[in-house]
Amino acid sequence: MPDAALLQERRRPLAVTVEVAAGIIQDSAGRYLITRRRAGSHLAGLWEFPGGKRRAGETLEACLQRELKEELGASFGVGEQVETVRWEYQEKTVVIHFYRCQLAAGAVEPRESQEIAWVAPEQFAGYEFPAADAQMLARLRSRER
Repeated sequence: MPDAALLQERRRPLAVTVEVAAGIIQDSAGRYLITRRRAGSHLAGLWEFPGGKRRAGETLEACLQRELKEELGASFGVGEQVETVRWEYQEKTVVIHFYRCQLAAGAVEPRESQEIAWVAPEQFAGYEFPAADAQMLARLRSRER
């Protein structure tokens, strides 16, 4: 007869995997655009690179263009994929695909009441990011040296 812990493990629902596309947007001064997660969202209050969840049937590039337009009000060209990170949270697994992006048209302004900031790599330590972003942050810091 299986023990109680094994039975409980078997009853647990399968973890959900969420795919996310995030933009690495750099200005002419070498700063990167970051946004703060809103209250009530997963990891509220932490800073991140802008982007969002991929919809069914959507390419990662189309997802990122849509999310950036919704969040920042401007159009962006999506360039090379820089990094992919898989991160396990208790309630879900997140796979983040980071892409270099460039402003194509419009002005960058927060459209969803989120805070935004342009931050130099040496200033990243002054902002609290999700652990899943650590690898990307380290890559950007090392590139600036």
